[in-house]
Amino acid sequence: MSKEVIQLILGYIAMMNLISFAMFGIDKAKAKRHSRRIPENALMMSAWLSGAPGAMLGMRVFHHKTRHRLFQYGIPPAVLLWTGVIVLLVFRLTV
Repeated sequence: MSKEVIQLILGYIAMMNLISFAMFGIDKAKAKRHSRRIPENALMMSAWLSGAPGAMLGMRVFHHKTRHRLFQYGIPPAVLLWTGVIVLLVFRLTV
């Protein structure tokens, strides 16, 4: 895999983490205003599509969805998976 492809993939992962983080913040703000919310499956999907570290950070920063079992048990495995992918890609980039 070329360095350019790895950089592109890492850029995609970074973008997804920012989006996931923002989604948790936006959903928390909507919950406080009692307005239309972001569906839980969209929040979870953003995590599993490489935004898991951002989702976990969003959960902690915004204190959002931290008591929901779906997120308690669904986000940590995704964080482990995507952190491993990031480490492997960065390793391949530096070799």
